[in-house]
Amino acid sequence: MSIFEDLRAGQVIDIRNVQYQKEVHGEIDRCNDLCHEINATMPSQRDRIVKLENDLLHGQMHDGTFFTPPMFIDCGNRVNLGRNVYANHNLTMMSVGTITIDDGAMLGPGVGLFTDNHEPNDIRKITTKEIHIKKNAWLGARVNVAPGVTIGENAIIGTGAVVTKDIPDNAVAVGVPAKVIKYNK
Repeated sequence: MSIFEDLRAGQVIDIRNVQYQKEVHGEIDRCNDLCHEINATMPSQRDRIVKLENDLLHGQMHDGTFFTPPMFIDCGNRVNLGRNVYANHNLTMMSVGTITIDDGAMLGPGVGLFTDNHEPNDIRKITTKEIHIKKNAWLGARVNVAPGVTIGENAIIGTGAVVTKDIPDNAVAVGVPAKVIKYNK
């Protein structure tokens, strides 16, 4: 079993662990290099950006899926993407704990998705929880999503919200922390 799978299974891992350093930091180094190259590419070179994004995310940039640079994704091997997923500039994914984004989801500028956290009594130990953004969800500008959150199908998250709990299908949620204020449909 890999460190990534141990984390996904809920294990607490010390970041000084040799296997963690090799597996996780190896992937972080790979992704940092690719993100740097993507972010340094001229915006008019869209074909090159898509190729580099495909390298970063293991061939998942297809069928209308595109992320506008600049962006930062630390573990591209832990991101699962559907079709027609769009993320505007300044996306941050701390994805060591796995992020799944289903078909048609849209992420506004400055969205942050954070799957990991540190133990309060020993900040050298991390835990992770998966994030799942379901079909056709829309996250407004500067939305932050905490570890373990699922955002429901067709949900809308208002600008600047901090999502710490699951949001149901068709809900509109705003605020810090995000609260459902109404339902669409």
